[in-house]
Amino acid sequence: MSKNLSELSGRKGLTKNLFEEYGNLAKATGTPDAEALEKLRNEFLVGKSTAYGTVSFYDFLKLENKGKKVYVCNGSACMTAGTQKNVYEKLSPHYKKEEIGEMCCLGRCHENNAFHTNEKNYSGIDIDSIVQIKSENTTSKETYIVASLGTPILTKEYGEIVEFYKIFNDSLKKSPKILLAELHDSGLRGRGGAGFSMAFKLESCKNAVDDTKFIVCNADEGDPGAYSDRYIMENRPHNLLMGMMIAGYITGAQQGVVYIRGEYPESVTVVNDAITELRRHHLLGENIQNSGFSFEFKVIKAQGAYICGEETALLSSIEGQRPEVRVRPPYPTQQGLFNKPTVVNNVETLANLPFIMKNGGKAYSAIGTPKSTGTKLISLDGYFNHPGIYEVDMGTSLNKVIYDLGGGFRKPVKAMHIGGPLGGLVPVSKIESLFIDYDSFAKEGFLLGHASIICLPKDYPLIDYIEHLFQFTAHESCGKCFPCRLGSTRGYEMIAKAKNENYKINKVLLNDLLETLETGSLCALGGGLPLPIKNALRYFEAELEVYFEKK
Repeated sequence: MSKNLSELSGRKGLTKNLFEEYGNLAKATGTPDAEALEKLRNEFLVGKSTAYGTVSFYDFLKLENKGKKVYVCNGSACMTAGTQKNVYEKLSPHYKKEEIGEMCCLGRCHENNAFHTNEKNYSGIDIDSIVQIKSENTTSKETYIVASLGTPILTKEYGEIVEFYKIFNDSLKKSPKILLAELHDSGLRGRGGAGFSMAFKLESCKNAVDDTKFIVCNADEGDPGAYSDRYIMENRPHNLLMGMMIAGYITGAQQGVVYIRGEYPESVTVVNDAITELRRHHLLGENIQNSGFSFEFKVIKAQGAYICGEETALLSSIEGQRPEVRVRPPYPTQQGLFNKPTVVNNVETLANLPFIMKNGGKAYSAIGTPKSTGTKLISLDGYFNHPGIYEVDMGTSLNKVIYDLGGGFRKPVKAMHIGGPLGGLVPVSKIESLFIDYDSFAKEGFLLGHASIICLPKDYPLIDYIEHLFQFTAHESCGKCFPCRLGSTRGYEMIAKAKNENYKINKVLLNDLLETLETGSLCALGGGLPLPIKNALRYFEAELEVYFEKK
């Protein structure tokens, strides 16, 4: 990260955004034209290496993306479901080979068979209508279950917008200090994976002295298997937007950025429409409702990079820099977007604020457990009899989630990958001992994370899944730190060699590699990868021993 580049990008603020301009240049062909890119970099006073290094990193900007017309999901859920070969076969008669690309993940994990074309996502039986989709640009037939067990907060409908925003108007009549106290009382922890105190972040930003501050929503929900943030953006967008506005009022920020992954085109449309609706009701802009508080939104569509789910890489991305993880301190709340104090939270975290401000922090903390308060959205994949989005009180047993809500598995399953690619690989034998809260998972050596659940059926080779995790990390690494960039590649090579050649893995060598990744990586991408690998080695030793040297 270059502080100078941050300042250069920040000269135009969010009005004309460098990263967004890169995307605009790629719309026609799938990658920016060299001459147009040269003109753009000169306008923003950035060097050739900066522009090329940025554009060549993103899946939907790099040169290899030129001419792509349809994309097949290669996410973990679709992969373990075994549906994507069929998707390729049904697309092939209608598209040239060079016109078919890949995306990861489209958030259609509940029914698989996922693909993307004409700025729309499709899944399930949609592939059987590819002729109509290509010629008429029809919409998806997607459906999934949404239900709750306990206290519905995010799955509850909020009704008329003007009525719902009375929560915000009432909040503006109170001091930021009082609202912050309510947030402290709530015990709300970040739902993006780390479980960090939201009140601590807002307080840190509030205390920073600067005329310009930002609230950034990390809507780059890149964890394969997770689609809870997509559910909120497409079905409860005003929970999110009001949450950002309240966070802005508490911290003194007047600008909010919603950074939505490019794989969610429908989410971009719905959120933009919701912002337009706010303007129509005079709930946005200068001096909202004569309160003295002003707030504006900027929606930025990402361009395909998992690492942008890491908050500092996301900030560099918005600035038009290569999305590399930043060394901390300074923390974003001190020096974030354009070097200004910034709060970064994910969709689900921010969407809880309206409930807290309406009912009080203590009412929220009364739900769940003392250390994991409130509710959690769970994403269930297509291996469940009743896949979909479920909201449960923190502390709910995993058994209830799987069998009472999900209806159990539709075919024999041996393990569940919970919490994204960096989450724990949980054997079914552990279902009875786990509860939906941070401490329960940590105590058992797993990670709740995004609370997405991807199932591995009994006939799915564990060695293939481990290879996939190493390969995923190698592809998505920002490349800034050696342990992640090199370690993930070496891990992938080692597993591939054991699978395809007469080679046996030395367990000491593999453990050393995992330890280096875990302790030496700058962020959770390289640092989190060892967890599911270690879980696999511990709980499925009998299946994997054929690939290792004998003791």
